[in-house]
Amino acid sequence: MMAIGFMGEYNHTVDAKGRLIIPATYREKLGERFVVTKGIDDCLVVYAMEQWEELLEKLSQISMTRQTNRNFNRFMLGKAGEVELDSHGRILLNTAFREYAQIEKDVVLVGAGKYIEIWAKDKYEEMMNGLDISAIADELDAAGIMI
Repeated sequence: MMAIGFMGEYNHTVDAKGRLIIPATYREKLGERFVVTKGIDDCLVVYAMEQWEELLEKLSQISMTRQTNRNFNRFMLGKAGEVELDSHGRILLNTAFREYAQIEKDVVLVGAGKYIEIWAKDKYEEMMNGLDISAIADELDAAGIMI
């Protein structure tokens, strides 16, 4: 059972200094300190400390003799950083994060269950418009996962 469930989409902007407001509903579940790292789909991913520690535990279980495992660790952990909310409920997205996710100004924050994704708005819309939800539902149903 999932302890923290993030859901919903929120449109925001990143200011000239790279600061982003985290929606109040997310702030309540994230706490004062949390982790931001690169996401697999050219977005950023935000983990509450509890979920981050679960991920670290899982990563510690995989064999480091496999190159793909080492590469995944580098990808997920190498640029990860703890962030704190400022007094206005904002976090600072450093230049490397903004460049990776191609974030300039408009962003979409998306609750994805155990984590939050931060997308450049145009990239998010492009990705969502390209989805074939019926095909995805068929695959999930075939795997016995559909509800």
